Amino acid sequence: MNNFHSNNGGYRQNRHSSYSHGRRSGYNKNVISTDKLIAKAIDSEPVNMFVDDYNYSQFDITQNLKKNIYDKGYSNPTKIQYEAIPLIIEGKDILGLASTGSGKTAAFLIPLINKISKNRDNKILILEPTRELASQVQDEFRQLATNTGLKSVLIIGGSSFRTQISILRKNPEFVIATPGRLKDLSQRGVINLSIINNVVLDEVDRMLDMGFVDDIKSIIGELDKNRHSLFFSATMNRKSEEIANTLLHNPVKIEVEKQAPGKNVDQDVVRLEKGETKYDVLLKLLKQEELKKVLVFTSTKRNADRLCDKLYDDKIHVEALHGDKRQNQRMKIINDFKQGRIDVLVATDVASRGLDVDNITHVINFDMPQSYDDYIHRIGRTGRAGKKGFALTFV
Repeated sequence: MNNFHSNNGGYRQNRHSSYSHGRRSGYNKNVISTDKLIAKAIDSEPVNMFVDDYNYSQFDITQNLKKNIYDKGYSNPTKIQYEAIPLIIEGKDILGLASTGSGKTAAFLIPLINKISKNRDNKILILEPTRELASQVQDEFRQLATNTGLKSVLIIGGSSFRTQISILRKNPEFVIATPGRLKDLSQRGVINLSIINNVVLDEVDRMLDMGFVDDIKSIIGELDKNRHSLFFSATMNRKSEEIANTLLHNPVKIEVEKQAPGKNVDQDVVRLEKGETKYDVLLKLLKQEELKKVLVFTSTKRNADRLCDKLYDDKIHVEALHGDKRQNQRMKIINDFKQGRIDVLVATDVASRGLDVDNITHVINFDMPQSYDDYIHRIGRTGRAGKKGFALTFV
């Protein structure tokens, strides 16, 4: 069998001084009109993502995979899964458009795990725009692939090259990667991309936003020319279409009902009264009972650490997340936030595009985002899966 590997080749360290109010490291707080930050959630019936008259047992997949799906507590597929899984099993290239949180990950993992369980000559690459999303795909893969004997490797920055190379030598069937680190390993001659005959490009709109277009084209150009290709995106613009046309062969386009950005989010601003500080107002907000799981955004890593430290001193269960954290720290922090071991996560925009956590009740922009697009990404962390969310912005 062909190998991927080429022969060539306790997280709180210390507490800082108190948060310094008003220091924004050159931020322009007037970049966004205040009017854009105030909106009511659209009152409508919650969107049902699931196909209620169909269940996973009806898919033509292995019994072991069905068991793993039900062990996860799944019963009915989401709309994107219902549409995509049979077509992927048939070997069709897919162009799938569906919002984040609509079940896209399982829509490609289920049929690909089924495919490789029946034919181990398949090799699969899944590209994600952020470390956090790649790690989340890895977690879901491990659950769905229980007792199949299938292995995966996570190729992301911030983690050990040596560990990743060691796992590649064990010939895993799945490579789950971010483009930059994968391209680096390929250029070093430690991964053989030419034998990969199945590829998933996930969240392509985000990857293009983040400047990965050249890396994507380079990676795709090295894969097996007869590959099975799956392209998933929340939106489709001209650049996304251009990438799709170079990647897919006679694709079947699937587009499920997409939710407008911020549709389920009540949005408002926070204005300071005379004598108030941003920190004091934030602390009062966080002590309100309805703020159960809160994501607070700051403009810089330094501000995130300082704000986190001060909240911690005021007995808030809090952590900070930003790009200077080691990858194992970031994964532990996110898992603690998911599991409710911390109530408040203070983060830079590293969390606005890569954080997939259920039931975030509130997003608070302690520092103004640099652009309205960044604002939309931030508030998109709440009001997910048809639930109502809340977003507050200090102005």
